Amino acid sequence: MYFLKGVLWFMVSMPIIVLFFQEHGLTLTEVMILQSIYSLSVALFEIPSGYIADIFGRKQSIVISTIFSFIGFLVFSFYGGFYAFAVAQVLVGIGGSLISGSDSALLYDTLLETGDKTTYTKIEGRSYAVGNFSEALAGILGGFLAVGSIYLPVYVQTTILLFSIPIALSLVEPTMHEKNKLDRSFSAITEVVRFAIVDHSKLRWLIIYSSAMGVATLSMAWLAQPFFKEVGVPLFYFGVLWAGLNFSAGITSFNAYKLDKNKNNHNILFYMSLAIIISFILLGLNNSLFGLIFIFIIYLLRGIVTPILRNEININTTSNKRATVLSVRSFIIRISFAICAPILGYIAENHSLENSFYVLAVIVGVFSLLASFKLSKLD
Repeated sequence: MYFLKGVLWFMVSMPIIVLFFQEHGLTLTEVMILQSIYSLSVALFEIPSGYIADIFGRKQSIVISTIFSFIGFLVFSFYGGFYAFAVAQVLVGIGGSLISGSDSALLYDTLLETGDKTTYTKIEGRSYAVGNFSEALAGILGGFLAVGSIYLPVYVQTTILLFSIPIALSLVEPTMHEKNKLDRSFSAITEVVRFAIVDHSKLRWLIIYSSAMGVATLSMAWLAQPFFKEVGVPLFYFGVLWAGLNFSAGITSFNAYKLDKNKNNHNILFYMSLAIIISFILLGLNNSLFGLIFIFIIYLLRGIVTPILRNEININTTSNKRATVLSVRSFIIRISFAICAPILGYIAENHSLENSFYVLAVIVGVFSLLASFKLSKLD
């Protein structure tokens, strides 16, 4: 799982992907619409893919995921224009939905089987850190490659994704999942969705909080490059900055389990909400190189919140529905981002990046603070 995470997150194209799209004549609004299409693709297939993983196995779901992602990047490599990229985003989105939830479910059930579930936050944090460190190294390489050609990082990315397929094939499915699967019926999937969103109050508010944080971190990932460009960062340093951001998230993710030992997790969530709201406001007020500090703070918080939230969600569900519940979480995150992304892109392009950051502060603030308050009442 560590090896697979490292390969999948070795995304040399990410530090320059916005510039790659713009090189093909796309506006920033169209770039954000593409991200919306990706998120909608993930969202539409998210819950069915989690159900497929719970029925047919998490390993099979992950293998198919790597194949779809590879094909999607083949389209990026050999075609151009908004519509071709939209098709590629759908393919990569399906790939993302198939692995989303399946990887964490496979990991958690493996730890349950070995009698070591208390280490989940630590292991998940390390896995997330491996991904961030991998993306950090890829960011440096991607920046260097882009100086030679803005297309080269995408070609290299496609080649790397090819190697993820045999790695996925080497995964081992926990036997406890083979013995305890959901019924193969539509009613079974609707029951799990109802369980996560309606019946289980704590899961509902954990998912809402996750969605707010997801919108914050995904939006920051796609607005960071326009910010770098606006404040005059040379293209050569895009990869270095991207590496620094992901390395920061990796460090906090690696150590997130230490905070998770604190039983008052709702307090941690509340303070993280405040920190991310203030960071977006200060980022809007500092349209200069100084503003990079607040982007780093947001990435540091991202590294902490992800493993803690996944652990809380895993604790509050059972093995036979784990991948589906995690997919419900990702579904809500992706739908939320799909709605917000074009709006943020339009505001940034027609008004200013600063206003986009202020809007994010309001959206994230309202939902994350409400969710953390509700969670505090349930503990």
